[in-house]
Amino acid sequence: QVHVVESGGGLVQAGGSLRLSCAASGLTFSSYAMGWFRQAPGKEREFVAGISWSGGSPLYADSVKGRFIISRDNAKNTVALQMSSLKPEDTAVYYCAAHKLPYSSDISGFGSWGQGTQVTVSS
Repeated sequence: QVHVVESGGGLVQAGGSLRLSCAASGLTFSSYAMGWFRQAPGKEREFVAGISWSGGSPLYADSVKGRFIISRDNAKNTVALQMSSLKPEDTAVYYCAAHKLPYSSDISGFGSWGQGTQVTVSS
């Protein structure tokens, strides 16, 4: 089975930066698109960023464009989310997810979420 583990969350002041990391196992990592999602208290989980199996065609939610960068290292089976210019509204639990199908990048097809890592941005 697919196992995904997130790390790197924490408390940061508005305008600061954090780098989240995700390690995946149980799949041929280089064959699957990866994504980051987040969920704030009382709200539904939302898409944040995604990246293809090859590392190209990054996709971002409008709310984070220009501030977040997603990347992957297929040699290490990891995907990262570099977050800068953080805002209080970025506060949420961030989840890493692998796509359900190999060689597919459909934004609606992500699954296999990890346990999440908390990001809290103070004003």
